[in-house]
Amino acid sequence: MTGNAGDTDSDQGAAVAGTEVPILHARTLAEAYLFLNLVIASDDLTSLDETEEPAGTEPTREPAEPGGTGEPDEVEHAEPRARGRVIDYERWTTLTEGRTAWTLLFDGPDTGPRHRIIIVIPYETEFAARHGRPRFGPGRSDIIDPGQWQLAGAGYAHRALREAALYAENPTDHDRFQEVVANWAYARDAVAEAAKFLPDGADEIPEEAFWTEEGATTRRDEPERFTRDGLQSDLALYQHHLDRFVEVHGPPP
Repeated sequence: MTGNAGDTDSDQGAAVAGTEVPILHARTLAEAYLFLNLVIASDDLTSLDETEEPAGTEPTREPAEPGGTGEPDEVEHAEPRARGRVIDYERWTTLTEGRTAWTLLFDGPDTGPRHRIIIVIPYETEFAARHGRPRFGPGRSDIIDPGQWQLAGAGYAHRALREAALYAENPTDHDRFQEVVANWAYARDAVAEAAKFLPDGADEIPEEAFWTEEGATTRRDEPERFTRDGLQSDLALYQHHLDRFVEVHGPPP
């Protein structure tokens, strides 16, 4: 839902100033919605051994053409640590236009823990992302830590594998082709966001860069993924699978 374009940033600030909800800042709408996804998914956080497919989701399957989308053993960390519930974000979200920024209010859902989240997204950084390579915005995230970015990248990779397997069953499905390409691209770009936390000249992302429980847990469980070599390897892997899928299946039908 979108609010009135006539609302001002000062009006929006006054509307939420009396609440106890902290006002967060995202660089882009894509980052804001990913943050919501991570917050809701963390409610259902389980170990990999205990994770089950939630109702209504497709079971994981290997790609029908080995090498066409990437062999599952190469992206085994793409098995999501927490797949979470399927949330109708639009139903619980109000997006209000101000003079210089959007204000996103999420108040929901009606099942499980309820969240009230307020995020301000400046037009300047949103438009910069739309006209440049950084999908999630220029600079470094203030709301998603490097461990969460790697979790997000793994989740996108998992979906890319699943959609690729379904596409192989019906290679005339234009929308599914685009889904595969988009998910590999999002996986790559999420890792690129994690890499922004790597200090110049350092061999790994420092421990103090991880401020969330799930981010810190991911670093503890898979420290090699936060080294310079590990980040470069993940970036190259996701780009390889994107390029390989397009090479094997050609342009979308």
